Amino acid sequence: MTYGISTTLDRPFDDTLTAVRDALAEQGFGILTEIDMAGTLKKKLDVDIAPQVILGACNPPLAHRALQAEESVGLLLPCNVVVRSVGADATVVEALDPQIMVGVTANDGLRSVADDAAGRLRAALDSLAS
Repeated sequence: MTYGISTTLDRPFDDTLTAVRDALAEQGFGILTEIDMAGTLKKKLDVDIAPQVILGACNPPLAHRALQAEESVGLLLPCNVVVRSVGADATVVEALDPQIMVGVTANDGLRSVADDAAGRLRAALDSLAS
């Protein structure tokens, strides 16, 4: 099993980041956290990396269903979505595959939640290409 769902877009980083937020919202995800990796590493280590942001996305009904199936699944939440620049006009968008929750916990009760979340994340990433 791969652990990510990804797409590469011929689109500038800032435009892609905005589009990702919108696409996730259309699939019922809110952004709980946002980590600017380039800014953080510059500030803490004085190193430069290409723009990269980690979005902590949460769909509350899915999170609730997951917690009902596995009380400790909060360790694997929220759904992380990474937006990173790979050139002047190219950006990669990656999401952690929610099926990882099933594999890590060995709890088949999470399978339907993971299927739903993965479908929504795939739909969000697919919508970026259109």
